[in-house]
Amino acid sequence: QVQLVESGGGLVQAGGSLRLSCAASGRTFSSYTMGWFRQPPGKEREFVAGISRSGRTTTYPDSVKGRFTISRDNAKNTMYLQMNNLKPEDTAVYYCAARIVNDASVYRSSNEYAYWGQGTQVTVSS
Repeated sequence: QVQLVESGGGLVQAGGSLRLSCAASGRTFSSYTMGWFRQPPGKEREFVAGISRSGRTTTYPDSVKGRFTISRDNAKNTMYLQMNNLKPEDTAVYYCAARIVNDASVYRSSNEYAYWGQGTQVTVSS
């Protein structure tokens, strides 16, 4: 089992940047495909970014493509989400998620992930 802890959230003005981190403990970090999700106020959780075990494969929805970058450092058991040109509609609680895989799969559905962090709040003011 893996434990996930997000950090790096906060309040930022529109156009600004934040970098979220997801620290993992437990089993070998490189065994997990990872993802970032967010839940805006009053809305359902939505996919933000996914990354394969090695980090070579990434995927994003159109809403964040070109502004957000997911990465991971398997030596540090940490995944990151660099968020640039933030918009008020990016305001949400951001969660990291993990799933054990034996290939290079990346998943967009929250149903595919078994492990979740507690979330970190990101607020973007206009």
